[in-house]
Amino acid sequence: MNGSEAGGGASLRPLSARSVVLSLLLGTHPPELPVRELVRLVEGFDVGASTARAALSRMAAAGDLARTESGYRLSERLLERQRRQDEAVHPHTRAWDGDWETLVITATGRGPAERAELRTRLTALRLAELREGVWLRPANLRRPLPEELDGVAERLVTRPKRPAPELAACLWPLDAWSRTARDLLTRGAAARRPADRLTAFAAVVRHLLADPVLPAELLPPDWPGAELREAYTEYQREQSGRVRAGGTRT
Repeated sequence: MNGSEAGGGASLRPLSARSVVLSLLLGTHPPELPVRELVRLVEGFDVGASTARAALSRMAAAGDLARTESGYRLSERLLERQRRQDEAVHPHTRAWDGDWETLVITATGRGPAERAELRTRLTALRLAELREGVWLRPANLRRPLPEELDGVAERLVTRPKRPAPELAACLWPLDAWSRTARDLLTRGAAARRPADRLTAFAAVVRHLLADPVLPAELLPPDWPGAELREAYTEYQREQSGRVRAGGTRT
């Protein structure tokens, strides 16, 4: 079963200077800002200027950021993370006709690290494991599965005999996800300080990444997915306003 917070409670991780920088750039399109502007924005989240500059240097050395003529941008590796985040906030779906995407793992002889990497990748694609080596989800997402998966798995289109809502509830902890989403909505609405709001909405993004994005007919009543996305979209507008305000300064 897949989930972001075991037990259904929201986990708010304290944000380091690195986390603040990444959150700002992951939410900026294109994900590039001048050094001076980045430092100014990071200072607004209770991080000192010297700490911010040191974090930028370390992140560039680690390959998280790439230098530009005037500042920093996300590295190619983290651009994929931004694409996943954008898709989590604005998923591309289609009407569901009852089919399920199914992957049966056929590769053998893989070590623990390779198996763990594949599990992480399939989970990121919003597939869930029915039993060892059998992954599936309703075929309602507008996205192709990566072609390289053909080297390790057989792709099938299935229509399981078990009632679809029952199967979905078996594959994903929907009630726990919903409880955590409600908790995050409450915390986000209550947060006032910029640092507290960033912490809350960073947790919102992590939680949205774990949303299975199921067809409406397979979800419990009062599913808060759309409400959580709307709250995060409003927060993104708030952050974009901060960035634009800095860009208009002389």
